[in-house]
Amino acid sequence: MSLRVPLSAVRSFEAAARRRSFKDAAAELNLTASAVSHAIRKMEAMLGVTLFERQGQGVVPTAAGEALLEHVSRAFDELHRGLDLVAARGPQLLRLHCAPSLAAQWLTPRLARFLAAHPGFEVRLAAGMDYARFVSDEFDADLVYGPPRGEGLVAVPLCTETVTPLCDPERAARIRAPEDLLDQVLIQSDNKQVRWPLWFARNGLPAPRPLGVRFDRSFLAIAAAADGLGVALESTLLAEREIASGRLVAPLRGLAQDVSYVGHHLVYPATTRRRAPLRVFARWLAQEMSIVLPEDLA
Repeated sequence: MSLRVPLSAVRSFEAAARRRSFKDAAAELNLTASAVSHAIRKMEAMLGVTLFERQGQGVVPTAAGEALLEHVSRAFDELHRGLDLVAARGPQLLRLHCAPSLAAQWLTPRLARFLAAHPGFEVRLAAGMDYARFVSDEFDADLVYGPPRGEGLVAVPLCTETVTPLCDPERAARIRAPEDLLDQVLIQSDNKQVRWPLWFARNGLPAPRPLGVRFDRSFLAIAAAADGLGVALESTLLAEREIASGRLVAPLRGLAQDVSYVGHHLVYPATTRRRAPLRVFARWLAQEMSIVLPEDLA
């Protein structure tokens, strides 16, 4: 006998089982928690089984719920593939959230090249220090700075960045050793993992008092250094245009110990990995940054 369980109830079940919470499922689906709970109770009555058990502030699927979730997840994956296949025949919308400095210094200058290589695509870009929550399906992916966090998310490390002192050419002529920085105006950048005290410690020197100017965004520090305000400690990835044009130079490259690290990640919900816009963007990003993607995006 075929059971006519409403698709809306199945969607509520899948979201609640994946998030282990009726409240979080409701936020994702733009419903109330009581609506999700009612849909699941109705579904349980139709199936004649209990699908969830309470656990603390959330819920966990029962054995029957876990078995059903496996089949429902595959069904929704197949549905998404079909929708993406049809959507690929028309204009494609790529919705990105990005850390502000990476958006301003690296991504935006490349968007023309991305759009030229992928005609028919439209890009919607938002920048902010807060991580995208993905609960309202507003973004396909987030390019985050700092350690990625959040359940149900896939994080792909981007390229290794080198952090080194950067300044205008005239100032650079007076800097020939790490000790020479002690007499310079050092531009301070907040909200960064690599700051001046770490760089000086790496080079066996005590960090001077943080005098001068402070910025809360790397792109502001880079602009200030290029305008001759002082020496910024910044990523050569973010400052590549200023370095290529000669507005900024790295006076101590090869003469001091710089800091190399992975500062940014591509983050996306595991449930959206099959979306065509995300896959196309991820592959382009991998080419631009020479990184390896997970098998589900490659």
